[in-house]
Amino acid sequence: MAGRTYSDAVECLNTLQSNAATLEASRASGGKLVKVAIPETIEYLQRIGYSPEDLNSLNVIHVTGTKGKGSTCAFTDSIIRHVKLEWKVGLFTSPHLVAVRERIRINGAPLPEEDFARFFFEVWDRLEQNDVRVNPETLSKPMYFRFVTIVAFHAFLSLKVDATILEVYRLSVLTTPAVLGKTIKEIGWQKAGIYKRGVPALTVPQPEEGLEVLKQRAQDKEASAFIVVPTTPGLSSIKLGLPGSHQYQNADLAINLANTFLHKKAGIEPEATLSETYITALKNAKWPGRCQTVPDPVHTATTWFLDGAHTAESLSFCVQWFVSPDGALRKLDAPTRPARILIFNCTSGRSGDAFLGSMLVRGAEQLKRHISSEEINTFFDRVIFCANVTYADGGFKGDLTTRAISETDLAQLKTQNELASAWRSLVPSFPADRIHVLPSIEHAVRVVREEEASGKVDVLVTGSLHLVGGIIEVAQLADVAL
Repeated sequence: MAGRTYSDAVECLNTLQSNAATLEASRASGGKLVKVAIPETIEYLQRIGYSPEDLNSLNVIHVTGTKGKGSTCAFTDSIIRHVKLEWKVGLFTSPHLVAVRERIRINGAPLPEEDFARFFFEVWDRLEQNDVRVNPETLSKPMYFRFVTIVAFHAFLSLKVDATILEVYRLSVLTTPAVLGKTIKEIGWQKAGIYKRGVPALTVPQPEEGLEVLKQRAQDKEASAFIVVPTTPGLSSIKLGLPGSHQYQNADLAINLANTFLHKKAGIEPEATLSETYITALKNAKWPGRCQTVPDPVHTATTWFLDGAHTAESLSFCVQWFVSPDGALRKLDAPTRPARILIFNCTSGRSGDAFLGSMLVRGAEQLKRHISSEEINTFFDRVIFCANVTYADGGFKGDLTTRAISETDLAQLKTQNELASAWRSLVPSFPADRIHVLPSIEHAVRVVREEEASGKVDVLVTGSLHLVGGIIEVAQLADVAL
């Protein structure tokens, strides 16, 4: 392993990223590429010496869904660790904010760099040493996400974890997980495909049509139980470690997942009311970059409000949180409010009208709800639309490198200009010199630093987890945010 560092692992991993053209081809395939993902992943596992059945020893709580997967995993992880202090608990989530090793956690902490490098290169080397493929069209190594998933499986098996909380979108190679959970509602009921024979399946309340599909799929797959989780008595009075009213539904699911798992694997009977241990676990749960308030540790005039919301629904939750007494409307010992800056980016500027428009509508509703005299059109003093490039010289932090952006679009800041155009259309009275289109996150942080010279600043960063991670890196917030 001499000379094969964490940085070397990240550099190798980045060669497995899909570029913009590949991603577009995948979308254009109508899901054909997704259908081969599971058999290919099984083949990769076999090439490094594992079968899908080997993964059963990980004792997996498998969480899927369109929204809320990560938060549900964070709550569940916290509960299991607080109840079973002697256990080694693995957590796999995606994406990461600042460092790819954040995706693979042991007892709440990201894998140390040396451990990530060791497990990474063990997988890398085994795949190179055993390159016999059933299907000649299968790539020699899986692409980025699947490779990290396989590294996570290898790490957890090597470390002999007692329990694993696994957040997975479509990748379901487990034969018999311990319990399955389906999070927040949204069309896309194929995510019920993770249901397994003899495994209890839990879900949050869903629209009637979707609920019937899930129930039927659970019956077809012979799940041992299909449970729509009830509201937990007393939960609403607890201040959760993850802010936002929407988190109570995720916490409900996590409580029931943990109850089911601990009864099945440790013989612990669920209690009628929340125990002090559960309450402490829910209060202490952390999920960085989601409705997170971070006072700047050096530039004390600035408070960062970080939320990687990237769908219309999650952006609505973000605004509900920010435009409230928990966010920008909090009481401050000052005669004037802080200056407010919005830093935003999203995958496509064509979504700007819908995303930014819905944010403004929800913001106006929130101001009315909290009986504020402010107007949403003047709520922000500056808006910044910047690319997810980390540094002003055009470079990326290794862990934040992305090939998913078209080089032409990036060079022309196409998405960012479309977002700025959408903002001007939605708020025609907004001063033109306070709308910024910038080529990097470092440029955006510079604008914030300049604004600090005039007094306190509140900065909402949203629209992209990659953007939030870049802000944490460039603004040097990692020690307090992660």
